[in-house]
Amino acid sequence: MLLLFQVTSCKGQNTESKQEGSDTAAYTYRPGSINGIGKWFMGREIAHVMGFQGMEWLNRPEREQEENVSLLLKNMNIQADDIIADIGAGSGYHVFKMATQAPEGMVYGVDIQEEMLAEMKRVQLINGITHVTLVKGSVQSVNLPENKVDKVLMVDVYHEFEFPLEMLASIKKAMKADAKLYLIEYRGEDPNIPIKTIHKMTEAQAVKELRAAGFTLVENIANLPWQHCMVFQKGS
Repeated sequence: MLLLFQVTSCKGQNTESKQEGSDTAAYTYRPGSINGIGKWFMGREIAHVMGFQGMEWLNRPEREQEENVSLLLKNMNIQADDIIADIGAGSGYHVFKMATQAPEGMVYGVDIQEEMLAEMKRVQLINGITHVTLVKGSVQSVNLPENKVDKVLMVDVYHEFEFPLEMLASIKKAMKADAKLYLIEYRGEDPNIPIKTIHKMTEAQAVKELRAAGFTLVENIANLPWQHCMVFQKGS
Protein backbone atom coordinates (compact mmCIF):
# COMPACT_ATOMS: atom_id res chain seq x y z
CA MET A 1 0.00 0.00 0.00
CA LEU A 2 1.34 3.41 -0.99
CA LEU A 3 2.11 5.73 1.88
CA LEU A 4 0.40 9.10 2.13
CA PHE A 5 3.70 10.95 2.06
CA GLN A 6 7.20 10.66 0.70
CA VAL A 7 8.49 8.41 3.45
CA THR A 8 11.31 10.25 5.24
CA SER A 9 12.26 13.89 4.99
CA CYS A 10 15.84 15.05 4.82
CA LYS A 11 15.95 18.20 6.93
CA GLY A 12 19.65 18.93 6.77
CA GLN A 13 19.36 21.71 4.21
CA ASN A 14 19.50 25.25 5.54
CA THR A 15 16.50 26.86 3.90
CA GLU A 16 16.81 30.09 5.86
CA SER A 17 20.13 31.10 4.35
CA LYS A 18 20.15 33.10 1.13
CA GLN A 19 22.89 31.26 -0.71
CA GLU A 20 25.34 33.10 -2.93
CA GLY A 21 24.19 33.33 -6.52
CA SER A 22 20.54 32.56 -5.76
CA ASP A 23 17.62 34.65 -6.98
CA THR A 24 16.45 35.61 -3.51
CA ALA A 25 13.75 37.94 -4.85
CA ALA A 26 11.91 34.92 -6.28
CA TYR A 27 11.38 33.30 -2.88
CA THR A 28 9.42 34.14 0.23
CA TYR A 29 9.75 32.69 3.71
CA ARG A 30 6.98 32.11 6.21
CA PRO A 31 5.68 29.34 8.48
CA GLY A 32 4.36 26.42 6.51
CA SER A 33 3.30 22.82 6.86
CA ILE A 34 5.23 20.15 8.76
CA ASN A 35 6.19 18.59 5.43
CA GLY A 36 7.40 21.87 3.93
CA ILE A 37 10.52 23.94 4.42
CA GLY A 38 8.78 27.28 5.01
CA LYS A 39 10.01 28.59 1.67
CA TRP A 40 7.60 29.51 -1.13
CA PHE A 41 8.00 29.86 -4.88
CA MET A 42 5.23 31.31 -7.05
CA GLY A 43 2.60 30.48 -4.45
CA ARG A 44 3.81 26.92 -3.77
CA GLU A 45 5.53 25.76 -0.60
CA ILE A 46 8.64 23.69 -1.28
CA ALA A 47 8.62 20.22 0.28
CA HIS A 48 11.36 18.60 2.33
CA VAL A 49 13.70 16.34 0.37
CA MET A 50 13.02 12.66 0.86
CA GLY A 51 15.99 11.24 2.74
CA PHE A 52 17.97 8.14 1.82
CA GLN A 53 16.10 6.35 4.61
CA GLY A 54 13.21 6.06 2.13
CA MET A 55 15.26 4.01 -0.33
CA GLU A 56 13.24 0.86 0.32
CA TRP A 57 10.07 2.71 -0.64
CA LEU A 58 11.65 3.85 -3.91
CA ASN A 59 12.46 0.22 -4.75
CA ARG A 60 9.13 -1.24 -3.60
CA PRO A 61 7.95 -4.20 -5.74
CA GLU A 62 4.52 -2.68 -6.34
CA ARG A 63 5.95 0.51 -7.87
CA GLU A 64 5.53 -0.74 -11.43
CA GLN A 65 1.85 -1.44 -10.84
CA GLU A 66 1.22 1.85 -9.04
CA GLU A 67 3.15 4.12 -11.42
CA ASN A 68 3.42 2.07 -14.64
CA VAL A 69 7.09 2.93 -15.03
CA SER A 70 7.32 0.85 -18.20
CA LEU A 71 4.76 3.11 -19.84
CA LEU A 72 6.58 6.21 -18.61
CA LEU A 73 9.77 5.03 -20.30
CA LYS A 74 7.79 4.28 -23.46
CA ASN A 75 6.50 7.86 -23.36
CA MET A 76 10.11 9.05 -23.45
CA ASN A 77 10.78 7.30 -26.76
CA ILE A 78 14.34 6.50 -25.69
CA GLN A 79 16.79 5.96 -28.54
CA ALA A 80 19.80 3.65 -28.35
CA ASP A 81 22.28 6.54 -28.40
CA ASP A 82 20.39 8.99 -26.18
CA ILE A 83 22.19 10.99 -23.50
CA ILE A 84 19.76 11.09 -20.58
CA ALA A 85 19.91 12.79 -17.20
CA ASP A 86 17.85 11.54 -14.26
CA ILE A 87 17.74 14.44 -11.81
CA GLY A 88 17.11 13.37 -8.23
CA ALA A 89 17.81 9.81 -9.28
CA GLY A 90 17.62 8.40 -5.77
CA SER A 91 18.48 4.71 -5.69
CA GLY A 92 18.61 4.53 -9.48
CA TYR A 93 15.23 2.88 -10.05
CA HIS A 94 14.78 4.66 -13.39
CA VAL A 95 18.48 5.06 -14.21
CA PHE A 96 19.21 1.41 -14.80
CA LYS A 97 15.96 0.77 -16.66
CA MET A 98 16.80 3.62 -19.04
CA ALA A 99 20.36 2.37 -19.42
CA THR A 100 19.11 -0.90 -20.91
CA GLN A 101 17.23 1.11 -23.55
CA ALA A 102 20.16 3.38 -24.43
CA PRO A 103 23.08 0.93 -24.71
CA GLU A 104 25.03 3.20 -27.06
CA GLY A 105 24.35 6.36 -25.09
CA MET A 106 24.83 7.51 -21.51
CA VAL A 107 22.61 7.94 -18.47
CA TYR A 108 23.59 10.47 -15.83
CA GLY A 109 22.30 9.65 -12.36
CA VAL A 110 22.28 12.95 -10.47
CA ASP A 111 21.55 13.21 -6.74
CA ILE A 112 22.58 15.40 -3.80
CA GLN A 113 22.79 12.60 -1.22
CA GLU A 114 25.96 10.53 -0.92
CA GLU A 115 23.97 7.52 0.27
CA MET A 116 21.86 7.51 -2.89
CA LEU A 117 24.95 7.79 -5.06
CA ALA A 118 26.59 4.95 -3.13
CA GLU A 119 23.59 2.71 -3.75
CA MET A 120 23.63 3.46 -7.48
CA LYS A 121 27.36 2.76 -7.55
CA ARG A 122 26.78 -0.58 -5.84
CA VAL A 123 24.19 -1.62 -8.41
CA GLN A 124 26.38 -0.37 -11.25
CA LEU A 125 29.38 -2.43 -10.10
CA ILE A 126 27.35 -5.59 -9.46
CA ASN A 127 25.91 -5.47 -12.97
CA GLY A 128 29.00 -4.19 -14.77
CA ILE A 129 27.20 -1.22 -16.28
CA THR A 130 29.66 1.17 -17.91
CA HIS A 131 27.37 3.70 -19.59
CA VAL A 132 25.95 5.17 -16.37
CA THR A 133 27.72 8.21 -14.91
CA LEU A 134 26.97 9.25 -11.35
CA VAL A 135 27.02 12.94 -10.51
CA LYS A 136 26.68 14.67 -7.17
CA GLY A 137 24.51 17.72 -7.66
CA SER A 138 24.00 20.64 -5.32
CA VAL A 139 20.86 22.49 -4.25
CA GLN A 140 21.50 24.99 -7.06
CA SER A 141 23.12 22.97 -9.85
CA VAL A 142 22.93 19.57 -11.52
CA ASN A 143 26.66 19.84 -12.27
CA LEU A 144 26.34 18.50 -15.82
CA PRO A 145 28.27 19.61 -18.91
CA GLU A 146 26.60 22.22 -21.10
CA ASN A 147 24.64 21.32 -24.25
CA LYS A 148 25.03 17.61 -23.59
CA VAL A 149 21.69 16.00 -22.78
CA ASP A 150 18.95 14.76 -25.12
CA LYS A 151 16.41 13.96 -22.44
CA VAL A 152 15.95 14.99 -18.80
CA LEU A 153 13.81 12.98 -16.39
CA MET A 154 12.57 14.29 -13.04
CA VAL A 155 10.30 11.89 -11.15
CA ASP A 156 8.53 13.28 -8.07
CA VAL A 157 11.52 15.45 -7.24
CA TYR A 158 11.03 18.93 -8.69
CA HIS A 159 8.62 19.95 -5.91
CA GLU A 160 11.48 19.35 -3.44
CA PHE A 161 14.02 21.64 -5.14
CA GLU A 162 15.16 24.20 -2.59
CA PHE A 163 16.17 26.55 -5.42
CA PRO A 164 13.87 25.70 -8.34
CA LEU A 165 14.82 28.65 -10.55
CA GLU A 166 18.53 28.02 -10.19
CA MET A 167 18.12 24.29 -10.74
CA LEU A 168 16.02 24.81 -13.86
CA ALA A 169 18.60 27.23 -15.22
CA SER A 170 21.31 24.63 -14.63
CA ILE A 171 19.22 21.92 -16.31
CA LYS A 172 18.49 24.20 -19.25
CA LYS A 173 22.21 24.76 -19.82
CA ALA A 174 22.82 21.01 -19.87
CA MET A 175 20.13 20.38 -22.49
CA LYS A 176 20.71 20.37 -26.22
CA ALA A 177 18.64 22.83 -28.26
CA ASP A 178 16.02 20.19 -29.14
CA ALA A 179 16.16 18.28 -25.86
CA LYS A 180 13.04 17.35 -23.90
CA LEU A 181 12.41 17.54 -20.18
CA TYR A 182 9.99 14.99 -18.70
CA LEU A 183 8.45 16.30 -15.50
CA ILE A 184 6.69 13.56 -13.56
CA GLU A 185 4.62 14.68 -10.57
CA TYR A 186 1.61 13.27 -8.75
CA ARG A 187 -1.50 15.04 -10.04
CA GLY A 188 -2.44 17.85 -7.69
CA GLU A 189 -5.84 18.15 -9.37
CA ASP A 190 -6.92 14.73 -8.05
CA PRO A 191 -7.72 14.57 -4.31
CA ASN A 192 -8.13 10.80 -4.53
CA ILE A 193 -4.44 10.17 -5.17
CA PRO A 194 -3.10 9.05 -1.75
CA ILE A 195 -0.16 11.45 -1.55
CA LYS A 196 0.08 14.53 0.65
CA THR A 197 -0.81 17.73 -1.21
CA ILE A 198 2.65 19.24 -0.82
CA HIS A 199 4.05 16.26 -2.74
CA LYS A 200 1.72 16.84 -5.69
CA MET A 201 1.66 19.46 -8.46
CA THR A 202 -1.04 20.69 -10.78
CA GLU A 203 -0.29 21.16 -14.45
CA ALA A 204 -1.10 24.86 -14.15
CA GLN A 205 1.44 25.36 -11.33
CA ALA A 206 4.15 23.39 -13.13
CA VAL A 207 3.62 25.32 -16.37
CA LYS A 208 3.75 28.64 -14.50
CA GLU A 209 7.02 27.78 -12.78
CA LEU A 210 8.78 26.28 -15.78
CA ARG A 211 7.65 29.11 -18.05
CA ALA A 212 9.36 31.52 -15.64
CA ALA A 213 12.56 29.54 -16.22
CA GLY A 214 12.24 29.60 -20.01
CA PHE A 215 10.51 26.29 -20.74
CA THR A 216 7.43 25.60 -22.86
CA LEU A 217 4.98 22.75 -22.33
CA VAL A 218 4.83 20.56 -25.43
CA GLU A 219 2.28 18.06 -24.13
CA ASN A 220 1.01 16.38 -20.99
CA ILE A 221 0.78 12.66 -21.71
CA ALA A 222 -2.18 11.58 -19.61
CA ASN A 223 -1.66 7.83 -19.53
CA LEU A 224 -0.03 7.22 -16.14
CA PRO A 225 -2.16 6.00 -13.22
CA TRP A 226 -1.45 8.81 -10.75
CA GLN A 227 1.16 11.12 -12.25
CA HIS A 228 1.41 13.86 -14.80
CA CYS A 229 3.89 13.17 -17.60
CA MET A 230 4.59 16.73 -18.69
CA VAL A 231 6.97 17.21 -21.61
CA PHE A 232 8.80 20.54 -21.82
CA GLN A 233 11.28 22.05 -24.25
CA LYS A 234 13.41 25.16 -24.11
CA GLY A 235 11.36 28.19 -24.98
CA SER A 236 12.12 30.11 -28.16
